[in-house]
Formats: sequence, structure tokens, C-alpha cells
Amino acid sequence: MRLFLSLVVTGVLSPCVAVALDDLHPLHDIFDAEWERFLQEQPVQASRIGDTRYADRWPDVSLQAERASVKKLQTALHKVQEFDPDQLSEADRLNQSLFVWQTETELLRRSHRLHLLPLNQRGGIQSASSITDQLSFESVDDYEQWIGRLRAFPKYMAQTMAVMKQGIREGMLHPRVVMQRVPQQIRQQIVDAPEQSLFYKPFLDMPPELSEADLQRLQRSARAAVNECILPAYREFLKFFEGEYLPASFEKVGCWQRPHGQRMYADLARCFTTTTLTPEEIHNIGLSEVARIRSQMESIQQQVEFEGTFQKFLEHLRTDSQFYFQQANDLLEAYRACCRRIDPQLPRLFHRLPKIPYDVRAIPAQLAPDTTTAYYQPPSGDGQRPGGYFVNLFRPDTRPKYEIEALSLHESVPGHHLQIALAMELTDLPSFRRHGRCTAFVEGWGLYSEKLGEELGLYEDPYSRFGQLTYEMWRAVRLVVDTGMHSKKWTREQAIQFFTNNTARSALDIANEVDRYIAWPGQALAYKIGELRIRELRLRAEQQLGADFDVRDFHEVVLSNGAVPLNVLEEEVGRWLSDLLVSGRQ
Repeated sequence: MRLFLSLVVTGVLSPCVAVALDDLHPLHDIFDAEWERFLQEQPVQASRIGDTRYADRWPDVSLQAERASVKKLQTALHKVQEFDPDQLSEADRLNQSLFVWQTETELLRRSHRLHLLPLNQRGGIQSASSITDQLSFESVDDYEQWIGRLRAFPKYMAQTMAVMKQGIREGMLHPRVVMQRVPQQIRQQIVDAPEQSLFYKPFLDMPPELSEADLQRLQRSARAAVNECILPAYREFLKFFEGEYLPASFEKVGCWQRPHGQRMYADLARCFTTTTLTPEEIHNIGLSEVARIRSQMESIQQQVEFEGTFQKFLEHLRTDSQFYFQQANDLLEAYRACCRRIDPQLPRLFHRLPKIPYDVRAIPAQLAPDTTTAYYQPPSGDGQRPGGYFVNLFRPDTRPKYEIEALSLHESVPGHHLQIALAMELTDLPSFRRHGRCTAFVEGWGLYSEKLGEELGLYEDPYSRFGQLTYEMWRAVRLVVDTGMHSKKWTREQAIQFFTNNTARSALDIANEVDRYIAWPGQALAYKIGELRIRELRLRAEQQLGADFDVRDFHEVVLSNGAVPLNVLEEEVGRWLSDLLVSGRQ
């Protein structure tokens, strides 16, 4: 099902809307060159955003390519830093600042050798076939490029294995508890006939416009490529993974086990939150937020007159069949119906809505058991492929009805799709900003959007309100367990128990979530830290503007520059408020 958001313009837009850039400025030559280099180095990402020039190749993940890429990043950074900010327009000063921040952040990440961890249980070369769900197959060229990519796969696999072997030598590894999920994912790629391969999926339903001769030729070439290139590569990979890589993985959990692990985690925390907060400070913020949200959840328990302890109430929510669907299709339709209720209400809170639609789809079956409740995939850069709100239909009897509203607000609208699609439509911005994914902003906005459900007329019954609090608690718990495992040396069991004690999420979801944090240190910190900052800025605006506050103006300011670090967002909101207050006094 595809949902369309019409372009809505009401009132006067924020003065922070990006102004046109001087595309002839030499600074933009560097931006353009670096974006082009990024697309060449990341051809799969280029394909995802609709650039088909490199659709016959995989990234070069060799150690030599990594060293060369770092040098090029350093060179570009130095060139951009040479421009005198005082000689730039206001828009280009911001562009320069954001490029420097983004590049320094990437270089810091690479300094910790994270490229030696090319996969985890949530994705990697073992699920490389999943990109077919994000590509367009309409012409002979589209299919021939994909066959070229299939033919190039053995080199990609060999490079990946070489990188993983270097990871073993340097102690850059994941814990075994999460990596033991991967062999089954690899086995799903090893099939008896090429037509059963997930890589062959585009050839199962080909456009009727293709001639019979082309259809037969392309299918024959694809079968040969799968047989000769894909299947042997995965057989070799499974042997290596089970024989060498999995046994070398860490017995315990936590980033602290890696070389300079504590410093690595502190740096990752700063990168993902775009703040200077330490892991200890973030841990304490999490404990404070858990206590605050817990109090609100207990109030709802009293409201529905549930007799018993809070833990018994959580168990009731986890186990009572009234809160769950038994059939996957019923769950999918409930998600879609929720989005249909949200869409018409958005103009109450926003001056502008994206032109690009979004779909509500099921997470591919081969990924569903090992991944989270839902996720979002951005549209193609040209807007031809819609955004994707992917929902997990695996074991629907473990996915509560009362969480559907909060999850949909976060992953579709007014959360990820609205924010990311609007950013992609800011054509006056350099490409690195239009497609930027500053995690604290993107995920902070997603969590902030869950709360907007109250203003959009959702959460009408106490259980849905509890679902919103469950999701907010989930992000607060993340601050505690992520820092707990990666900095304080908590065990996986401690993290699961803390999660279980404070949320009504199912045991399956909790285990998957904790394993996600194990495999992705620091990323989970961005959500709550970003949301808290956006809420602080909104409260400041409400207090300073009083009756003149218009939430649509505030949202325009927040969204008008794409995804930016939290300090930049604070500066933009401060500038907007200052201009309004000055003009009001005049």
C-alpha cells in the first residue's frame, strides 16, 4: 500500500529555510567532488538513492582501498578548512561547518578500525541480496547491470573475508552471542537451484515489455552467475565463518574488549549523540528518564484498575491474547490503517509535507527473525521509489496492538519519512546534506514524533498511551543498558533483566534489541538524547513566544536545514527566536 502526502503550504515559512547557493563557488566544487567520490566508493548506496551509474559493482572493501579513502577524506577536509568563513555567505558558512563536522566524525570513526567489522547479525554480506527490494528492474540494462554485480560478487566476498581475518588478528570482533545467528543467514543463501536464490528474485517477475528473447537470455545468464559466482562464494564463506571467525569471537559482551575499547566507546557516544556527554553522564540521564517514565506508566496501571504489582501488569500486557493479532496479514493491515489515520491530520502541525509517498511493507522473511520490530528505508534520490516503512510480521502473537501507533509515528510520518523526504527535497542544499543521516537528529526527531501523536488525535485509549510510554521507556532503557554493557561491563543477562523490569515488550523483542546494542555500540544513545534536546528547544520557544508560538513554525525551523548536529539545531532555533523577538519589539 502506498500513502501519498500532498504538498501543503500555509502561513509564512521560517526565515531559516535554506537560501539558494552560489553553485559556482569553488567550495561547492569540493562538495560535489566528494559526493561523487562517495558514490563511487559506495555503489550499493548509490543504487539505493537511484543513481544507476555503478549498479554493476560492489564496494571495494579491501584494506588498501580503506587507506586510500582515509587519505582522500583528510585532503578534502584540509581544502574545505582553508576557506575563510568571513568570506562566505551565511548559507555556505553553515555548509562548511557541517562538512567539517561530518568529515571529522567519519575520520574519528575510521581511526578506531571499525571497517574491520563489516557485518553483524542485523546485516552484511550474508544479506547482500536484500538490496533487490530497493532497486528498480524495468529495462534490459537494469537486469544486465545486476548480472554484472552477481559476476563481481566473488571479489567482494574475498575482500570481506580478508578484512574479517585482519579483524581476528587485531581483536576487532563482535561477541559470539550475536554472531552465532549469522551461519543460518548464510545458509539461506546456499540453495539447491539458482532459481531459489534470493539474488535471482528480480528474474522471477520480469516486465512484460521485455521481448521473449531478452527474457530467456537474461534468465539464463542470471542462473549461470548464481551457480558460478554466488553459491560457491557463500559455501566458502560459511566454512570460514564457522571454522575460523565464530570461534574467535568474544565470549563476553561489550566494546571495552576491543583495543582501546573504552576510548572507542566514548568517541562513539560523542559521534552518535553529537554532544560532549560522557558514557557515565548518559547512563545517569537514562536512569533519571526511566524513573520519570515509570511513574507515568504506573499511573496508567491505576487508571485501568489493574490490581497487582507493576511487574504483573507488564506480564499481563505481554501474555493476554486481547493485545495481539494471530495472523500476520491482520497485523500488516493494522499498521496500514494506522498510517491512513495519521496522514490527514499532519497539516495541523506542519506547513510543508513531502511530495514523495511511502509504502508500508513486510520485512523480508529471511531477515525478520533476527531484526527489530520495524525500520524505515528512504526513497530514491529522484523520488521514483517511495520511502519504505517495513514492519516485522514474524510471530505476530508477540507484537502488541498498543504499540502500533507509536511505532508508525516514528518510522513513517511525522517521523522518519516526513523528515528524510523533506530533506531530500531541499534541492538548494549540497548533496551531502540532502542525504545526511545525523543520527541524533534523525532518531531524535523520530522519537519526538511519537509524542506528537497526542496532538494528532491518537492514543485515545489508555493502552495506546501506555504503548507510547513503552516506546519512550525503551529509548530511556537504551541509555542505561548500552552504556552498561559497553562501558560498565554489564552482562547480556543484566541488560535483558533491566529491560524486562521496565517495559512490556516481549522476550523476543527484548533479546533482539539487546543484541542490536551489543553489535552497534553507541548508536542507541542517539534517540533519547536527540529527543530531549528537541523538546527542550520547543519548550524554550513556547515560553519565549507565549501566545505567538505556532508549532508549525517551530517544526519548519527544525526541519528546514536537513539533519544537523544538535548544537547547530540549537543555534538555528536560537537565531529564529531572536529574530522574532526583535521584530516583535519593533
